[in-house]
Amino acid sequence: MIPSAGSGSRLPGDMPKQYRRLLGEAVVQHTVRAFLQTARIASVSVVVQAGDDWAALSLRPDPRLHRVPRGGATRAHSVLGGLEALLEAGARPDDWALVHDAARCCITPELIDRLIDACLEDEVGGLLALPLPDTLKAADSAGRVARTEPREGRWLAQTPQMFRIGALREALRAAIADHVSPTDEAGAMERQGAHPLLVAGASWNFKITYPQDLELAQALLAARSGA
Repeated sequence: MIPSAGSGSRLPGDMPKQYRRLLGEAVVQHTVRAFLQTARIASVSVVVQAGDDWAALSLRPDPRLHRVPRGGATRAHSVLGGLEALLEAGARPDDWALVHDAARCCITPELIDRLIDACLEDEVGGLLALPLPDTLKAADSAGRVARTEPREGRWLAQTPQMFRIGALREALRAAIADHVSPTDEAGAMERQGAHPLLVAGASWNFKITYPQDLELAQALLAARSGA
């Protein structure tokens, strides 16, 4: 599942960042392609806001690709809507779902398979992540260094994140009921007492957030394609 209902407010432009063009295609189309190229993925749901015309223009038709107009006010609402759509379409609560950021367009089938291999027999599930490589500073209100934080045992969370549909649905429902907006699915699961598995990701599986990220993603995708 790929939640694609956000506005991408930190990236200036006349359209959400997931619909910006890289090498002639929308960011989200590059993202979707990697999942469609992964043989073990049964279907790909792109969760969009109702009335989102950009999605129809940006996504190439594919038998395994579905646009789901159940985007909500937050990521948790959008993912919950997508999970409920999967269950209504015949998925079972104990089936696995992978949730991935639309703006992480440099994901590859190899990374997706790595996560699946690591989590398939796990009781909880897990996520791609990277051990924190740099020194971590805490800032004060004046924008100055307050202290240096230890980086040992700290990881940068990425996506995909892989959990069973029923467990993730209940975790998201609980978070929403408590007026909590977890920034990722692992956070919702953690609130339920779960301890997701950390699976080594890759530095190039970054999320497009700022203008320079578009340039970096385009250069990487171009290098891969030989363009």
